Amino acid sequence: MITTKKVRSTAKMVLSRTRRSLHPVLRMIERGDARYCPCCKSYLRRFKPYGEIVVRPEAMCGVCGSVERDRLMHLFINQKTDLLDGRRKKLLHIAPELSMRALFQSGDYIDYLSADLSDVSAMEKMDITEIQYPANTFDVIYCSHVLEHVPDDRKAMREFLRVLKPGRWAILHVPITADVTYEDPSVTDPKERERLFGQFDHVRRYGPDYATRLADAGFVVETHPFAEEMGATIATQCGLDPKEAVYLCRKP
Repeated sequence: MITTKKVRSTAKMVLSRTRRSLHPVLRMIERGDARYCPCCKSYLRRFKPYGEIVVRPEAMCGVCGSVERDRLMHLFINQKTDLLDGRRKKLLHIAPELSMRALFQSGDYIDYLSADLSDVSAMEKMDITEIQYPANTFDVIYCSHVLEHVPDDRKAMREFLRVLKPGRWAILHVPITADVTYEDPSVTDPKERERLFGQFDHVRRYGPDYATRLADAGFVVETHPFAEEMGATIATQCGLDPKEAVYLCRKP
C-alpha cells in the first residue's frame, strides 16, 4: 500500500538528489558576499524565506537547503567536537537532513548509519523508542527536531543513552519555544496541537528545562549558547538564531 507519507518521503529524496546535483549551478545563481553557508561552503547574496506556519524571511540556503539549525550545528560540530579528528567512529543520524548528511559522510573513518520511522531515503527504518541495536554501539548520535514529535520522548532519550558508548556524545536538538516544557497527551486533534504546540504533528513545546529532562534520562548535559558565542557579525552572515543553544549530551 502506498501511503501519503511514503509519497512525500520519496519526493523529498528525489528533490534532495536533484538539489545536490545542481549545487554548482545554484552556487553561481545565488553568489554574493553578504551571507555564508558553512554546510555547502557557499557565499550568497541572501538566504531564502522558509517556513510553513511562520515564514522566516532569511532562513534557507538557496544552494543546499540548510536552515538556521543546520548551519549552527555544522559550525558547532566542526569547532567543538571530535567528529572529524580522523579516528574511526560509528554515527547514527536520525531523520537525516541532506545538509548534515554530507558532513557526517565526509570521512571514510566515519561508519555512517541514517535511520527514520517513515523516510525511505534513510538507510534503515527505526523506532527511536525501541532501537534495534545492542547497548554501547554508537560513538555519536545526531537527532534534530524529532523528539517534539514523539509521545514518549523520555523512553527515546533512554534508548539513545543505551546504544551510545560510554564517554561518547549525542546532540539531541529540539526547538525551545516555551518558558517551561508543556505537554498534554490528551490533545490529539491536529488543529488543537497546532494551536498549543506550534505544529499539527508536535506533541509538546520544550523550554530550557529540556536540559533537565535529558539529565533525568542519564546524560551529562552541557548547554552551549553557541550562536551567541559566535558573535553578531558571524550570526548574521551565517543566518543563525542568536538565541539558539546546543545541548551536548555525554554518556557517563
